[in-house]
Amino acid sequence: MKILITGICGFVGSTLAQSLLDSVPGLELVGLDNFIRPGAETNRASLKARGVKLFHGDIRAASDLEPLPAVDWVIDAAANPSVLAGIDGKTSSRQLVEHNLLGTVNMLEFCKAHRAGFVLLSTSRVYSIAPLASLPVVVDCGAYRPDTAGAVPAGVSPAGVHESFATAAPVSLYGATKLTSEALALEYGETFGFPVWINRCGVLAGSGQFGRPDQGIFAYWINTHLRRRPLKYIGFDGHGHQVRDCLHPRDLAPLLLKQFAASSAPASAAPALSARICNVAGGAQASMSLRQLTAWCDGRFGVHAVASDPQPRPFDIPWMVLDATHASTVWGWQPQTPLMAVLEEIAIHAQKNPGWLDLSAPF
Repeated sequence: MKILITGICGFVGSTLAQSLLDSVPGLELVGLDNFIRPGAETNRASLKARGVKLFHGDIRAASDLEPLPAVDWVIDAAANPSVLAGIDGKTSSRQLVEHNLLGTVNMLEFCKAHRAGFVLLSTSRVYSIAPLASLPVVVDCGAYRPDTAGAVPAGVSPAGVHESFATAAPVSLYGATKLTSEALALEYGETFGFPVWINRCGVLAGSGQFGRPDQGIFAYWINTHLRRRPLKYIGFDGHGHQVRDCLHPRDLAPLLLKQFAASSAPASAAPALSARICNVAGGAQASMSLRQLTAWCDGRFGVHAVASDPQPRPFDIPWMVLDATHASTVWGWQPQTPLMAVLEEIAIHAQKNPGWLDLSAPF
């Protein structure tokens, strides 16, 4: 089997590459990366040492794909992953669309030409912001949780947000590019006869992640706390009660291998089309608030004060936990790395790499 991973030198792409190589003897891996993400160069040497053939190219440029060899599968891990992209005054809305949507179109054309299967790593941010932003919540042990005594929207439960939850606008420019990419991928697959799987990921985290406040929040918070740099609870009550779940990207590898195998199975044994979109996340059991994360860091590194700014940011929501029951039912998939193990892994990496925040800073 030969696999192409776009964005292979990013945190998710490189972690998946290493995990797949560990899992599949004889696997051939090809990688494409434009190396514009600060810190991406750090993964090049380790991937080349394992025999990964790397191509320097940009998925926005169709001509950059011409040198790529034919493969069996494409894993699309190249994206601008920030929900604030295009509106933060630092990034271009046009470039966001070019990266996350037009780049996907180019990769789908590549799959069409080479009869390759396509896996899109999508996001929890395809779900409608308005009902999530107004979700009734209560504070429990320093963290928000849905107030089930009130009226919660359809598709939300204490287990998280289900795939059936609304995806109507607004979902942010970032979310819209990913949601449109999902629709196009499914249409391309059905029209041109190649398999497509869409995995909506929650927050992905682990050692070596290039943490920033708008993405990679667990890595950013731990590295910043350790270095005693300023931290701030932003929005809502200004006390850090907002919650996210956490998944190590290596835990995606077993699911991808099952999806690859299902695509070559007889039609009668293949999962239904409804299984082509799955939430893939740590879920409620691997979720925590910023306040709880701070308490963990205080215990690990010593107390560090966090400032408070109740002023909300665009597109922010109080509780974003994905319900991955569908992935469990269809694929027998469960995350394997507990939340505390993910945090400890990040902490150890942070201690060994004192310049990591500066290396991965955007500017």
